[in-house]
Amino acid sequence: MKFVLFYHSLVSDWNHGNAHFLRGVVTELMARGHQVEVYEPTDSWSRQNLVADQGGAAVEAFHAAFPRLRSHCYDPHALELEPVLDGADVVIVHEWNTPELVAEVGRAHRGAAGQVLLFHDTHHRSVTAPEEMRRYALRDYDGTLAFGEAIRRRYIENGWSERVWTWHEAADTRLFRPRPEIPREHDLVWIGNWGDGERARELREYLIEPVAALGLDADLHGVRYPGDALEALALAGIRHHGWIANHQVPEAFARHRVTVHVPRGPYVEALPGIPTIRVFEALACGIPLASAPWHDDENLFSPGRDYLVAGNGEDMRDKLRSILGEPDLAAELARHGLATIRARHTCAHRVDELLAILATLRSGTPAARHASTGGAAGGATEPTHGVVLDA
Repeated sequence: MKFVLFYHSLVSDWNHGNAHFLRGVVTELMARGHQVEVYEPTDSWSRQNLVADQGGAAVEAFHAAFPRLRSHCYDPHALELEPVLDGADVVIVHEWNTPELVAEVGRAHRGAAGQVLLFHDTHHRSVTAPEEMRRYALRDYDGTLAFGEAIRRRYIENGWSERVWTWHEAADTRLFRPRPEIPREHDLVWIGNWGDGERARELREYLIEPVAALGLDADLHGVRYPGDALEALALAGIRHHGWIANHQVPEAFARHRVTVHVPRGPYVEALPGIPTIRVFEALACGIPLASAPWHDDENLFSPGRDYLVAGNGEDMRDKLRSILGEPDLAAELARHGLATIRARHTCAHRVDELLAILATLRSGTPAARHASTGGAAGGATEPTHGVVLDA
């Protein structure tokens, strides 16, 4: 099949975690023999910030790391959709596109016999900014992919889309895998961006203060940290390294003994059941993980076995002390978490789920409103680990 995907950016992962999942899905689709064309605007804020922060070498480094992944950069004011959509079997439009583009693709889809058009939502705006989501005209779309059950329900309740499937993110296990040949030289690593301050309090309670109290040898990679946050990191002895290319993250995990999960406030309070993609990626790399509180409402994982959950900052100190001081506990968490990812949460599983959704739509049978998040949709086998460039 020919897939045409409109996303914010395939090339840049600067404060843009969706690029991680997109790369894995595109790689998996191509590995199965599908044709995939990705379109991203030339003026995407992620790409602009990447180049401003790191220079053009960062874009060149992406192409060197992923030589088979290419995107078409287009001027949003001069895009001709007819040749772009010609021959497409499946079109997916991500919610970080403009409402105008979303509507134009919908209109172009009318009368396209046999073509499936889907919208893809991977953000918390359905709760935090519903007025923005109402601007998207989805009446010409065949359905919506939502990266959490709570978001799926929002679309149904608000009447934004009639057919909505839960389609969680997952780990690209061609890239995210254990690296036992790399020595674990440091205690803790955290990889995440400041964002808009949605988890400022949580970062202090569950990351900065525990690290300082335990005197850990710690590193942090991420962008958009304000001056007071950088000062707090320095006082805690946490080395801040700024942006890290996502393909370099497995090596960063491998050099550390533990990592943490600190979800953003909107997901904990209003959209439970949606972890950050770093949970999938960290567990896929076999690094023990301790999490700030979040509710795994969809039973994606086995808390206490895949990772430890801390109820407050003091508990986080205890959990980190246990992981770092008890090698058997750390090894068992790493083993169980990795097994869960390989069994349920790889990009291969998500492609199986996507293909099952497409088969349902193409069959003309009543569409199910909830796609499996456990890998059952396509009976995926465990993907072969290899070099991402040769996938």
